[in-house]
Amino acid sequence: MQNIELNGKTILITGGAGFIGSNLILELLKKIESINIVSVDNLNDYYDVSIKEWRLSEIEKEVKKHSNSNYHFIKGDIADKGIIDEIFKKYSPDIVVNLAAQAGVRYSIINPDAYIQSNMIGFYNLLEACRHSYDNGAKGVEHFVYASSSSVYGSNKKVPYSVDDKVDNPVSLYAATKKSNELMAHSYSKLYNIPSTGLRFFTVYGPAGRPDMAYFGFTNKLRNNETIEIFNYGNCKRDFTYIDDIVYGVKCVMEKAPERKVGEDELPIPPYSIYNIGNNNPENLLDFVTILQEELLNEEILPKDYDFESHKKLVPMQPGDVPVTYADVSTLERDFDFKPQTSLREGLRRFAKWYKEFYL
Repeated sequence: MQNIELNGKTILITGGAGFIGSNLILELLKKIESINIVSVDNLNDYYDVSIKEWRLSEIEKEVKKHSNSNYHFIKGDIADKGIIDEIFKKYSPDIVVNLAAQAGVRYSIINPDAYIQSNMIGFYNLLEACRHSYDNGAKGVEHFVYASSSSVYGSNKKVPYSVDDKVDNPVSLYAATKKSNELMAHSYSKLYNIPSTGLRFFTVYGPAGRPDMAYFGFTNKLRNNETIEIFNYGNCKRDFTYIDDIVYGVKCVMEKAPERKVGEDELPIPPYSIYNIGNNNPENLLDFVTILQEELLNEEILPKDYDFESHKKLVPMQPGDVPVTYADVSTLERDFDFKPQTSLREGLRRFAKWYKEFYL
């Protein structure tokens, strides 16, 4: 692996107003003495834009504390090739972290176009920009890091999921686009010697997360006196991974790129890696709901006499969903000493505190 010093570098982070992107920017500002961050996000209304605006305001507060660092936010869509080309021309990023994507398994069933635009065309635009960053002998992009997803494992029966497993049977268009990203990145790594690392994220949660995720959606529904639906009659397990653990892992990966090597045929061996990034500890959905309820009561988001049983409904599995997600993170642990630190209870407690401040 090739070590990369982040100090003094220019980092392009797409999806910079998103859940993972905004937290990564905050972490880099706090931990790296001098850094130039270029952030792009289209601020679409897939979910409540006020949460994205809150995240951006948190970044602005942090920026003011760091006179040695620069931060530029660009409202734009990565599917717009002109915007991406202009960013590369103006800022010449050393590292690109692509976290912009149309997320969500179920939404891909009703609005596939959004996934093709962002996850396919947008991804291609970034790969092309990375490729041309080496034109005329320029040093170009040192590392292209991108978000894949545990969804690529589809209905894989073998658990925990390993990066060595075959992932040729996606059960949603979202998963298919993420698998396509991995294939596209591999081909560009091979053809143009672009060091690239894909990260298969497992159920990321925490304060100011995505409202379409179960813990957030359940909280909203319980507050509104609505019934929450627990899929597969509660026989689901999820490898919930707290946002701080995810961000720590992404930062570690940014600092070590796959090494450029030449094979016996004198052609580049693709400098390409894929890792699972998860908690390596799947939680039963019913246990998760119980912990969430307790933390919502502790924060007085719900009244002490709230009747949870009357607000719960066990329902069949939804199209595109899978019963279990479970990350084998042994390669990430081996290469980056990655060990998640946050328990589900602690993570949900922090979410509940944020939720109370933001909404109540």
